[in-house]
Amino acid sequence: MRDHQDHDHDHHQERAEPAREPGPEKQERGRETGDGGRDETRLERADRRWNELLQELRVAQTGVQILFGFLLAVVFQPRFTELGEVDKAIYVVTVVLGAATVGALVGPVSFHRLVAGRRLKPETVTWASRLTIVGLVLLYLTMASTFLLILRVVLHNTLALWLVALMALWFALWWFAIPLWARRHTEAGPADRNEDR
Repeated sequence: MRDHQDHDHDHHQERAEPAREPGPEKQERGRETGDGGRDETRLERADRRWNELLQELRVAQTGVQILFGFLLAVVFQPRFTELGEVDKAIYVVTVVLGAATVGALVGPVSFHRLVAGRRLKPETVTWASRLTIVGLVLLYLTMASTFLLILRVVLHNTLALWLVALMALWFALWWFAIPLWARRHTEAGPADRNEDR
């Protein structure tokens, strides 16, 4: 009988004991639900987005290197001296755009290296993302200018302008219009909205 009373008393104490609050370690981690419903901290999300961004930059940088190498080689071709003043001006603009594209797309790597160890990974990802978007816009302009130069040399008529306009619209559709449409019609999580500010 006494054992039964002691058991009831202990059980009552267990139920009356207040719930423990999470320790400082868990509170500092600050886990949030970000994009894709992932349960991750701010630093974990920054690390993941940085790795994703690196993969995107590798794809873009490969195309830029090939295109810029082609542009640099054009000036050393014998036929370059036969180009008119307008075509040479287009070439100069194209090379400048290509160089600016390289600078913007390599910029995230330089930014990351210079602030490494300063606990600025989330901020680094934000700035690197902005530089990547600038680089993509410059790459788009470089592609359009390159098409214009090549088609003017090949066709020598107004058809070149129509073809360049068509290709420019095609690139704009898949590079910018559709992604922006998808972004607008997809609701971002609270953590993602905070990072976009």
